[in-house]
Amino acid sequence: MAESPFPDVRWGSENSIIRKPAIAFAATKPGSWVIRNLAGIDRRLLERTDGKYTILGPIAAPVVLLTTTGRKSGAPRTSPLLYYREGDTLYVVGSNFGQQHHPAWTSNLLADPHASVAIGGKRIPVTATPVLGDEKVRIYDAFNDMVRVYGEYKTRTDREMRMFALTAD
Repeated sequence: MAESPFPDVRWGSENSIIRKPAIAFAATKPGSWVIRNLAGIDRRLLERTDGKYTILGPIAAPVVLLTTTGRKSGAPRTSPLLYYREGDTLYVVGSNFGQQHHPAWTSNLLADPHASVAIGGKRIPVTATPVLGDEKVRIYDAFNDMVRVYGEYKTRTDREMRMFALTAD
């Protein structure tokens, strides 16, 4: 079997004593605000390490740095995102912390599905495909099982959250 193009590396531990309280806090509106405001710092850390380190590392959160092409500007746009992995596919969801508007990166991928990810010290070109229907429900449930904030995000908005499967080019 061929090796996955995506390194399977995370630092920290899913058994860390701070994981449960950190995830519980992240599911609150103040917690979402804190994480949104730390995203810039996290983005710089992820960029400097090509996705090796994240401020969410101590709780073993799977974070990828996604770079899309701005649909209006044509400029590279980079976002740190949690991901869920199955085999050679990474999934990302445009939860935007349950806010009423879609995150810009999702519109960028709809306009141009070619992007790149930085993960585990590697930069990898990817193609994004929207995930729909029953598969979307299944993957969203897997996100919520992994980090129990996604169920809370669903209660904050009535918009349909966009989800994408990322596969290496």
